Amino acid sequence: MDRVPKEEVTGEEVQTGAQRQSPRDSLFLMAGFRLKDSDRVEQVRIRNLSAGGLMAEVEDDFDRDTAVEVDVRGIGWIPGRIAWQAMGRVGIAFDREIDPRKARKPVDGKDKSRSDVKPPPLKL
Repeated sequence: MDRVPKEEVTGEEVQTGAQRQSPRDSLFLMAGFRLKDSDRVEQVRIRNLSAGGLMAEVEDDFDRDTAVEVDVRGIGWIPGRIAWQAMGRVGIAFDREIDPRKARKPVDGKDKSRSDVKPPPLKL
C-alpha cells in the first residue's frame, strides 16, 4: 500500500470537505480505534461525523485504504478504510452508512437529566 503523502490533502481541503458527499456534524467525541482484526485499541478524538465517514485526530501514520474499525458511542464498532491523512488527522470512509445522530443520544436511550437528584422540598 502507498503511504498517503502529507501534502496531498491540504488543511483547507480538510476543513472545507472538498470531496465530501454527505453533510457532517461537527463534534468532539472520544472513540476507540483499531486496525481491523487487531486487539490493540487506541483512543482518538472524532472531530466530525457523517453517515459515510468521519475525521479523527490520530498520532500514527497509516497507509491509504488500511482497514480500520472505530467504536463510536451509541453506534458501536464501525468498519471502514483510511481515505486520507494530513496534519495529525485522518478521514475514514465507512464500509456501510450509519445514523450519526445516534452518537449524540444518551447511550442507554434514557434522558440523562439528573433523575437521581431530587429537588428540595417546598417550604410552605
